[in-house]
Amino acid sequence: MSDKYQFLVSIKMLHHELNELSAYIKESKYCYDLLTNKLDDLSKFVVSEENGEQWELWGEDAEIKKYSAELREASSKAICMVEKYQSSCTVNAQADISTYMSALCESVKNELESFGINRNSKIVFIGSGAFPISALTIAKQTGAEIMCLDIDAEAVEMGKNIAELTGLESNVAFTNQAVSELSYIKRATHVMIASLVKNKLEVLEDLKSVLSEEAKVIIRYGNGLKSMFNYPLDQDLSNEWNYSSVEQKDRFYDTVVLKKGKAHCARKELG
Repeated sequence: MSDKYQFLVSIKMLHHELNELSAYIKESKYCYDLLTNKLDDLSKFVVSEENGEQWELWGEDAEIKKYSAELREASSKAICMVEKYQSSCTVNAQADISTYMSALCESVKNELESFGINRNSKIVFIGSGAFPISALTIAKQTGAEIMCLDIDAEAVEMGKNIAELTGLESNVAFTNQAVSELSYIKRATHVMIASLVKNKLEVLEDLKSVLSEEAKVIIRYGNGLKSMFNYPLDQDLSNEWNYSSVEQKDRFYDTVVLKKGKAHCARKELG
């Protein structure tokens, strides 16, 4: 595939299908299944080597940029809807959360070790969502204390219900307070920022004045082709933070770990 318009049509089709399925998710479980599958398709689309080559050719094209941004908004909306649907079904005993947690346990194990997360850690998870499976899995794996923060009040309430259902409510708390208003953050050893948090740079600015010197900030993001499925982090932070970035070819997001102090940059690639 070397034609710009073939690539553009692929992007526009994904955008259209996500929007259509999102509109009907509350009406039909079948649409939920289709939407979940379509999000899986998008996660594969953004790690495809062929699509990566197309992005190198056309990523700066005005139309490609426009519809890629629209696809990101559609996928973000779809993910939020899927999470709320999953959360509701789980609370109503129509889904088994242990299946989700078992699948995640192994995949997060290596990440937790590399981030230095253990039972003594105090974590703030920004953008935890209505189905906070990552936060709950971390709590289950390590026994760490986690404060989940989300600006969506409905997502916060749904997250609380899921935590109670898993018996992890003593480890995992929820709030929709702003970062600047959250006193707990001063004690945090780790702050995790989800890939669907749009205003990452604003959050970092708020964190700078309240974080301890030893705290780590772990950000999931997606630049370039991966920005169709994640909000990007495309500003050079090397003048303000000691940081290491991990580019993961086989995952639909990449990760950067930041720490206050003398600027230093390390970069590694996985996949």
